[in-house]
Amino acid sequence: MKKLVFIKGMSCQHCVMAVKGALGEVDGIKSVDVDLESGSATLNVDNVSDDTIKNAIEEAGYEVIEVK
Repeated sequence: MKKLVFIKGMSCQHCVMAVKGALGEVDGIKSVDVDLESGSATLNVDNVSDDTIKNAIEEAGYEVIEVK
């Protein structure tokens, strides 16, 4: 299943790597593609709740605007 997450607060490639790393540690997330320009991440997941995704991103220091 694919999910699209809009993230506020990313401003550079370090931010991209921080978000990618945080999401990569979550069980059930198979792949992560973070796009700095659009401020979004596309995830390929197996049975991962939106709250789990949101918590991982917020713990990395960024704000989740929306999970689709």
